[in-house]
Formats: sequence, structure tokens, C-alpha cells
Amino acid sequence: MVMRMDLEVVKITKKGQATIPKHLRVKFGLKDRAIVRESEKGILFLPFPDISEEKGSLRELFKGQKAKDVVEEARKEDQSKEKNLEIR
Repeated sequence: MVMRMDLEVVKITKKGQATIPKHLRVKFGLKDRAIVRESEKGILFLPFPDISEEKGSLRELFKGQKAKDVVEEARKEDQSKEKNLEIR
């Protein structure tokens, strides 16, 4: 890797793989997955959302309920909706 000021050169393999320098992965929160987006200036890598961080909001939504009970209730609602569709 050759470094010049704020520029870095990375090798791209025949398979199209390139290694993002560690300090950039750490700085921008890139872990084992990333979202890749095309931009006018090139390729943009964005951090992939961490599901464990999102889980907290669901925990509050179903606070005090067991997962088994939530699933059973959802199944009953689905069965009820299916019956209503059959009647029509």
C-alpha cells in the first residue's frame, strides 16, 4: 500500500476484492458487512446496521411478554385473517 497525504492505494484482486485499511474500517464503523452504494465520485461504503442495536427497540415494544406468547398471538391473528379471506 502506498500512502500520499490523505490518499491510499489498495490492490484489487482478479476477483474484485480489495482490503479497506484498518484505520478507515474503525473510523467509519465497518465490520464484517457493509452497504455499497455508487456515487458520482465513486464507490461509497456504509456501515451495515447492527441487528443487536435494533433489538433494543423490540425489547421495549414487547416488554414483559414471552417470545412464545407473542408468536402464538401473531399466529392466531394470521389464522383469523385467513378465515376472513375464505369467507369473502
